[in-house]
Amino acid sequence: MSTWLFDLGNSRLKFAAPGDGSVGGIHHVDHDGSRFADGWEQQLPPRFDTAWIASVGAPGLTTALVDGLCSRCRRVSFVRTQRSFGGVRIAYADPARLGVDRFLALLAAHARASGPSLVVGVGTALTIDLLDADGVHRGGRIAPSPTLMRDSLHARAPQLPARGGSYAAFADETASALASGCEGAALALIAQSMQAATAMLGTTPRVLLHGGGAPALLPASGDAIIAPALVLEGLALWARALDPADGHRTHG
Repeated sequence: MSTWLFDLGNSRLKFAAPGDGSVGGIHHVDHDGSRFADGWEQQLPPRFDTAWIASVGAPGLTTALVDGLCSRCRRVSFVRTQRSFGGVRIAYADPARLGVDRFLALLAAHARASGPSLVVGVGTALTIDLLDADGVHRGGRIAPSPTLMRDSLHARAPQLPARGGSYAAFADETASALASGCEGAALALIAQSMQAATAMLGTTPRVLLHGGGAPALLPASGDAIIAPALVLEGLALWARALDPADGHRTHG
């Protein structure tokens, strides 16, 4: 039975077919919040069995994704955040309030290795979630990502470029000053979260960086580990835990 995994975020769609314990061959499709680029479905096989979707995108865009899949696959299923799944227990009193992308990233982080993790997603938003060694989610933080900061500044002050520049302690031109300020704000929040996490747990967690903006932060993030497919890894774990034939769910 062939399966494809779909991670629909606020700025792009990522999808892949899961392999043996890994996710490879990831496809990326940008969107404007209402529609995908023409012909994106051509990256999929003509027919497959199951599509698993994790979506934080707008309802209309999610519907467009489903419409594009229905002619190709037999079954479309959505992932929802659970209070407890795959050895992870969510901190939120109402688990449905935790974005499914954050939930799946926590599943993948817990499955990767023992020990606590600070899971940092860098997309439209900057999300930071703390997971202890027992799989207990200790909560998280949400802030604007560097990209969103720059877009917001550019919208209010068009003379400030939305892109370009390089990170520096003290930049000598405007584009780099913007890159340094916005990326520096994200790095400072991650560093402060690391300090708080270490004080809370009595040990220093590893940092896992994922999302489209993660590579830009990696050079100044110390020993952080880049994990670009973390949400899809969690989605693969979800798909393996549920038998599509009978819908039985395996909890851990």
